[in-house]
Amino acid sequence: MLIRILLATTLLCTTTVAQANERYMSQPPIIVSPDLTAPWLMQLTGGGVQPAVNTRRIIQRQKVQQRRVLRREGAARVQQVSATGTARNPIKSKFDPTYLPQLVDYGSEHKPGTIVIDTNNRFLYLVLDGGKARRYGVGVGKPGFEWAGAHKITRKAEWPSWTPPKEMVAREAAKGHYLPAFMEGGPENPLGSRAMYLGSTLYRIHGTNAPWTIGYAVSSGCIRMRNEDVVDLYERVKVGTKVIVI
Repeated sequence: MLIRILLATTLLCTTTVAQANERYMSQPPIIVSPDLTAPWLMQLTGGGVQPAVNTRRIIQRQKVQQRRVLRREGAARVQQVSATGTARNPIKSKFDPTYLPQLVDYGSEHKPGTIVIDTNNRFLYLVLDGGKARRYGVGVGKPGFEWAGAHKITRKAEWPSWTPPKEMVAREAAKGHYLPAFMEGGPENPLGSRAMYLGSTLYRIHGTNAPWTIGYAVSSGCIRMRNEDVVDLYERVKVGTKVIVI
């Protein structure tokens, strides 16, 4: 009996010492992800625990990055379309040197000093002696505003003022463009630097504040020229000069 008691006491002491020793032994370390900004923590204990990943934040971050990429791509597409649209717009195209003033051969029955305007080819001819003519590029009436006929220059004006016809004011207002009732002469005036009035009509041969429109059918029936060209023609002709529009 005494022997059993001694054995039990010895076993109890041994177990207590072992437990005490285990208490002070090194425990498995806690391992934190090197990416401290990541929304998850790795901790290995015993058999190991799988890291928990915050998928919501990762998905949100991916969506933000995708939106940034799409925004950049969209901006690039807008710039490309804008550049293409400008290139295809004839109103803003570069002036064609074909329409610069030239001395050309011109066989005609018209007397020297007569002005002949070829609206189809966008040229104005001032007939000269010896089968020659001085040719200028012009802008003409847009579709629906073409006309033909013969008139004489009844008046000439330098830096003319402009009073838009009522029909033009109403027509442009219907399109959302509001014209002034009156505009003093000057560089911004659509009649440009000179005007030569044709008969009793509203038509004129005049300059322009939009020289890139020369060579196109864009006016309301008037014949427009570059300012420097209309000044040159203005000095060469008189009131009473015959003008033929074909």
